[in-house]
Amino acid sequence: MLRIDDLINDARCYQSVRQLRWPDGLRCVWCHSGNIRRRDIINDNASASATTAVACGSDFDDLTDTVFAHHHQPLRKWVLCLYLMGLNLSNEQIAAELDLDKDDVYQMTTQLRSGVVDLKPEPQLAGTVECDEVYIVAGHKGHPEAVKKKAAPDEAGA
Repeated sequence: MLRIDDLINDARCYQSVRQLRWPDGLRCVWCHSGNIRRRDIINDNASASATTAVACGSDFDDLTDTVFAHHHQPLRKWVLCLYLMGLNLSNEQIAAELDLDKDDVYQMTTQLRSGVVDLKPEPQLAGTVECDEVYIVAGHKGHPEAVKKKAAPDEAGA
């Protein structure tokens, strides 16, 4: 059987992450300096970049401070899992396609979903902001005396 997992490799995934993460050139994830020393490392057919920032002396790589960092599954499994999630496949279907345990896939999809939510930028409003159909909720939370005053005339008239 031909598996999608066999059609993609880790080197391409690392290259894609690198291009998406640093479109304007590699920068330190901690001090944001562009003054860095880079050395390529080959691990299990993966081409990760280990990097040291000259300014702060911190070491980092392509996955540092991302949802993909510190996991035992190869990056290509994570990228494919994300792709298959986008196709609305169930965890069980993803596990079968990637030849992984369904509990591992559950953990991966949970982390990917929470990572996307955590990294979603706060909306920034600027200029004139307009609202249509603004509803004012009835009630007097925190002001019970206002409710009593309003109820008293109705009871007297009844």
